[in-house]
Amino acid sequence: MITGPDPGHVFPAVALCLRLRAAGDEPVLLTGTRWLQRVREEGLECAELPGLAAAPTDDDTDAGARLHARAARMSTDLLPVLRELDPDLVVADVLTAGGGLAAERASLPWVEVSPHPLYLPSRGLPPIGSGLAPGRGPLGPLRDGVLRRLAARSQKLGREHRRSARLSVGLPAHDPGPLTRLIATLPALEVPRPDWPEHAHVVGPLLWDPVTTALAAPAGTDPLVLVSPSTAVGGALGVLDAALGGLSGVRVVATTLPDTSAGCVGAIPNWAAVGVGRQDELLAQARVVVCGGGHGILVKALLAGVPAVVVPGGGDQRELAGRVARHGSALVVRPLPARPRPRRCRAPRARRAVLRRGRWPGGRVGGAAAGRAGAAVPRRSPLSAQRSALTIAPQPVDPDRDGAEQHCDDEDRPQRSLQDGEFGTVHVRQAIPTEVRPSGLLRWARAPHPVSRPGPRRVRPGPR
Repeated sequence: MITGPDPGHVFPAVALCLRLRAAGDEPVLLTGTRWLQRVREEGLECAELPGLAAAPTDDDTDAGARLHARAARMSTDLLPVLRELDPDLVVADVLTAGGGLAAERASLPWVEVSPHPLYLPSRGLPPIGSGLAPGRGPLGPLRDGVLRRLAARSQKLGREHRRSARLSVGLPAHDPGPLTRLIATLPALEVPRPDWPEHAHVVGPLLWDPVTTALAAPAGTDPLVLVSPSTAVGGALGVLDAALGGLSGVRVVATTLPDTSAGCVGAIPNWAAVGVGRQDELLAQARVVVCGGGHGILVKALLAGVPAVVVPGGGDQRELAGRVARHGSALVVRPLPARPRPRRCRAPRARRAVLRRGRWPGGRVGGAAAGRAGAAVPRRSPLSAQRSALTIAPQPVDPDRDGAEQHCDDEDRPQRSLQDGEFGTVHVRQAIPTEVRPSGLLRWARAPHPVSRPGPRRVRPGPR
């Protein structure tokens, strides 16, 4: 398992390793040094991921160059490590592109894990990161098409960076991609798309908390508000200060990670508590969650049935905020621009959103939609998805066998089922989960037919 040191990516990786170990496998985690000791306390084998340090010539202002050029260099440092470990399968985080490159150079099968919804571009969605819902009505698809064309230039530049990185390490320019993509999120956070990838599977969130101690909430009977500032680099600033400065008549508890500042510049009142503590125990008591829009805390709030007030920062937080707001699980407070950036949350806006979302004093009425959204159960286990990737991985050629016997059609391939205690019997070649299965129109589009055959027309009813 290969991942970077960011909490939003290393925590799901640890959760996946724990599930693999429980299934009888022998996972090895390669990541940054910050979490190695804590991972070893879980009894997992881990080591430092080589190549994480930036070179003096790296241009961190160019996201594409930072992702792909550094990945090419990391794959060179990682290659001898993989050859020494000689794993049966490599699992690489979606942002640690060097893991996939190194696995391909070592001729090892590899899969990709995304600790958030699928962020590949789609011809049926607005650009990922905009936070917009798919357009409806006569002008909605036109808006989405214009936005996709505006984003196409950046996407093309990213593909060029990827091709250059592959050529620089001796790989073909064409990127075959992973055998399987594990989308570690709730189906409620996915958006139906007409071009869902064939080997992408929603496997449910992968949650792990490095904290083992509990943080006591302030004494009293007032409603409890859980504040979880963002751990991402581009997260909004001032979320905790806004909560402490704008709320009154409630209790506030804010959790932080070990060796991480809470970001509070003022004094902490006696009706608030700030420190290191497990979030699952506090969510059981909280009426509202105020967070920065990271995937981990949003999933925890959805599963606990607690409504959220989201203050999104950069990265994918705007996209996630839009998705949870559209199905009624959260309210979004757009942070005001600060000089210099990043953006900062203000106390009055946070107070209005918390009071509206909590609906004092009527209990968790605001969390009803959140509970419904988090009740969906994934149809695919991450363990079975990885094992099925091994069944479709290219097999080494046996020189003693005839070439015609080396390959067989998918229909002739031996089929078997895997048992998983949480997800039941899962077929190794199960198709896309029903929550995101393509429509009949897409199945028609995928079927072989002459190029000159006209496509189906969508007739929209006019105004009444």
